[in-house]
Amino acid sequence: MVDTRTPDVRRRSMQSEGTKDTGPELTVRRALFERGYRYRLHRKDLPGSPDIVFPSRKKAVFVHGCFWHGHGCQKGRAPKSRTEYWGPKIEANRLRDERNIRQLTDMGWDTLVIWQCDLADLEKTLQHIIFFLENPKNAIDSGSEAS
Repeated sequence: MVDTRTPDVRRRSMQSEGTKDTGPELTVRRALFERGYRYRLHRKDLPGSPDIVFPSRKKAVFVHGCFWHGHGCQKGRAPKSRTEYWGPKIEANRLRDERNIRQLTDMGWDTLVIWQCDLADLEKTLQHIIFFLENPKNAIDSGSEAS
C-alpha cells in the first residue's frame, strides 16, 4: 500500500506527536484529579519517566498510545508502508517499556499500563486504576495491564 501523504506532510505529522501531555494521558489525569487523586508527573528519576506517579504509594501508571507502543488492538496496527523502519522502531519501544517496568518492579514500585484504546470505556478503566491504587502492593498487580 502506498502512503497517501507526501513525505513532508507525513514527517510533520509524526513530529507533532509528543511524548508528554498526550490526549489519552490528559484524559486519565483529569479523571483522577476530579476523583481527588493527587500525583506527580513524568518523574525523570524513575525508569521510563512514568506518566503518572503516586510516590507515597510507590505506584506508577503509564498511559501508552497503542500505535507507538505496539498494542495488539486496531489502533496499534503497524503501518503497511516503510515496514523496514516501523517494525524495528515499535519493537524497540516495546522492549524499552518491558525493561522500564522490570526496573521499576526491582525498585519496589508497582506499575500499571493503560492503553489508549482502554479509554473508549473510561469508567471501566478508571475503576481498574482506582482498584490498582487502593489495594496494597501485590506481586500479581506488578506490570499489569488494563486489557
